[in-house]
Amino acid sequence: MSSKSILAAVLAACLAASAAAHAQNYPTRPITMIVPLAPGGSTDVLGRIMAQGMGVRLGQPVVVENVSGAAGTIGVTRAERSPPDGYTIQWGMWGTNVANGAIYDLGFDLLNDLEPVALVATQPFLIDARKTMPANNLKELIAWLKANADKATMGNSGVGTPSHVAGVLMENMLGLHWQMIPYRSAGLATNDLLAGTIDILLDTPAVSLPHVKSGDLKSYAVTAKERIAVAPDIPTTDEAGLPGFYFSFWHGLWAPKSTPKPIIDKLSAAAMGTLADPQVRQRLLDLAQVIYPPDQETPEALHAFQKAEIEKWWPIIKAAGIKAQ
Repeated sequence: MSSKSILAAVLAACLAASAAAHAQNYPTRPITMIVPLAPGGSTDVLGRIMAQGMGVRLGQPVVVENVSGAAGTIGVTRAERSPPDGYTIQWGMWGTNVANGAIYDLGFDLLNDLEPVALVATQPFLIDARKTMPANNLKELIAWLKANADKATMGNSGVGTPSHVAGVLMENMLGLHWQMIPYRSAGLATNDLLAGTIDILLDTPAVSLPHVKSGDLKSYAVTAKERIAVAPDIPTTDEAGLPGFYFSFWHGLWAPKSTPKPIIDKLSAAAMGTLADPQVRQRLLDLAQVIYPPDQETPEALHAFQKAEIEKWWPIIKAAGIKAQ
């Protein structure tokens, strides 16, 4: 063996030993969790719950950094470009880590250029309206929309986000078109709904249910086949007059590509341990989350599920003509 080959082998061994030591000692400092949407929406709320629980199990704080803009693509891109050392992770959901790949030219592959860590939970929408909306049930709201489609406004969390895509599907089912108003997060859209600036919003129970219960918003239906435990008085879309209109979306956790597997394993264990905590589970259930069983929370399960979601939704999004603005 030449001296160059020996040197290369020694360097490779040293690098491998250094990486193994790094993974074994990980983490030794705070971890940044990039949440690619603005504060106040359900993605932010759920991310903070997971960050807190994971920090306890990892022995280091997991600090949430909201990096919003372009429906989450700015934050996801920053995560994808971060060093693969385990100190930057990305909290995301159906919109940021599935739909955006069909809408934006990201410059990277959402499925293969990020390392899956954990699949966490899924949730439906509520069909909400400003409290001054004259309609008192979903059938009356549909009638109002048909009479006022030219001036009706629906908020969403940005182009390609779940609330936007679900809104387009709702338009298609009703054969109507109204004005879509994009915001940087569900929280900001909800604020304008509370102010009466917009008329309707597909919003998550995590964000809007407190306002519904206080009487500051009206809610007409849940976009699922079954009612939700935290609001059993709100009917399903089947019951309320828009049969077959279902839309639920999920959240998960990723790390930059090439993050060492031992670090991914530690992050995954921390996420799964958090989801097994009874207090955390109750907090998530109170926010109308459906928590995946442990065998579906793993990195491998997230990768397979994300792949299936991309194959399902990209053709639908492209057929609907949803494009970056």
